[in-house]
Amino acid sequence: MGSTLLMLHGALGSSVQLEPLAELMSSEFNVVLFNFSGHGDKPFPETSFSIKTFAEEIRELIEKSRTGPCRIFGYSMGGYAALYAARHFPGVAGKIFTLGTKFDWNIESSARETAMLDPARIISKVPSFAKTLEERHYPNDWKDVLRRTSEMMLSLGNSPELTPDDLSAIENEVTVGVGDRDNMVSITESESAFRKLRHGRLLVMPDTHHPIEKVRLSRLKSELMEFFGE
Repeated sequence: MGSTLLMLHGALGSSVQLEPLAELMSSEFNVVLFNFSGHGDKPFPETSFSIKTFAEEIRELIEKSRTGPCRIFGYSMGGYAALYAARHFPGVAGKIFTLGTKFDWNIESSARETAMLDPARIISKVPSFAKTLEERHYPNDWKDVLRRTSEMMLSLGNSPELTPDDLSAIENEVTVGVGDRDNMVSITESESAFRKLRHGRLLVMPDTHHPIEKVRLSRLKSELMEFFGE
């Protein structure tokens, strides 16, 4: 079995969404799937949702597993938390590959994102998504997951937890991946983040939307294998 690869889900998500990718990678890596607190069936944290809290959970997981610097694939919010962990807990993470991670947090962008997280609107407009969220986070209340996520996003809009100076201080090798059809994360903001990194590279994946379920996993596996050097 190869080295450990930790996979981190995005906001409103859970590790279940990464299981198909984990299966593809399992022949080369010891894949570890992980739910942030309040996601999946993981109990809510005592504090509010925050990138700092989630990064501390990453640190605790890796330190307890005693795997040493751990390769990390972080989808969306998972990538942001992984980079925060790399910045504030040096030595915990090894190479980091992010996909669809939003870096451009400000008052306007956070307002746009949180406007889509109204439970009543979701139940009315996309009841199938409401059902998915209910099943994904049971026994947690999915409406509470939305509320806490909205609060976190508004906080990020007022005070991003990864500043340009933070990105410049990260020593890890990082691939910043973004889909060319991502309607949440722009190529421009991804390029700006990658240029701040000391050891960064930018990957624009063609014909790729934001939802991980719409990403062509065979292509993603190829990129992960090339980057992680297995």
